[in-house]
Amino acid sequence: MVTEQDVQHIAQLADIGIDAGELGTFTARFNAILDYFDVLDRVQGDGAGARDLINVMREDVVEPSLPQEDVLRNAPAQEDGFIRAPRVM
Repeated sequence: MVTEQDVQHIAQLADIGIDAGELGTFTARFNAILDYFDVLDRVQGDGAGARDLINVMREDVVEPSLPQEDVLRNAPAQEDGFIRAPRVM
């Protein structure tokens, strides 16, 4: 069973802000998810789901796209002919 302190710790690790008012709801949902995994762990399989796998992917087909100038015109920022996006930290 996950406690509210566990949820606070996980939220800090994931850099997610959880208000004190939401803590109980998140804890209950977290425990419900873990309970569901317990149910799945108890399911007995008979192998009926095993099938031969086939590749359903199609070959890539090169098709015309928008000119680079048109794409960059709609970009909020650009650099060296590419769309500049914010740095992910």
